[in-house]
Amino acid sequence: MLSALLLAGCASKTARETHHEQQTPLTKAPPARVSQTWSMFTENAASHYGVDERLISAIISVESGGDPDAISRSNAVGLMQIKASTAGREVYRAQGRHGQPSTRELRDPAKNIDIGTAYIRLLQQRQLAGIRNPQTLRDATIVAYANGAGALLRTFSRDRDRAIAMINEMSPEEFRRHVQTKHPAAQAPRYLWKVDTAYRTI
Repeated sequence: MLSALLLAGCASKTARETHHEQQTPLTKAPPARVSQTWSMFTENAASHYGVDERLISAIISVESGGDPDAISRSNAVGLMQIKASTAGREVYRAQGRHGQPSTRELRDPAKNIDIGTAYIRLLQQRQLAGIRNPQTLRDATIVAYANGAGALLRTFSRDRDRAIAMINEMSPEEFRRHVQTKHPAAQAPRYLWKVDTAYRTI
């Protein structure tokens, strides 16, 4: 599985860079309640892909408020607000599958969480691989989940290895300040703050 993920491609510009517009969650459930509601699925996905379960739950809380039927204006679907033609297709390709998930599949909580978690793992094993500080890796993953890893890395350098090296020279606080001042997407710092806040309350 690991080799399949690593061979899925190394382009600096990821499919997720055409991510959805952030929506106000239809369900205003607090992050801890969202986490409890979907814990059966988040536990399984976290264990299978080696991803922090609290991070999965925090993303669900911010992306959809725990509403499995949420659909954004740009057709991002379900709990983790996955676009079938971008992140969904990338996960399918990494798993050796053709095509992309259907809307029905993405509205299924278990499948949505599985695909969203697989995408997080792809980000961490591919574009963001080499970031040494766990907090910085988590923050970089959050920003990349919403706005693409390529957009983030290019704020440091067009060369991925150089960008990773520059990130590793920073403290987590310096990395966050960099996102606040250098990221081209105005919503990136706020998204990072919202997911991190949810993460800390779960």
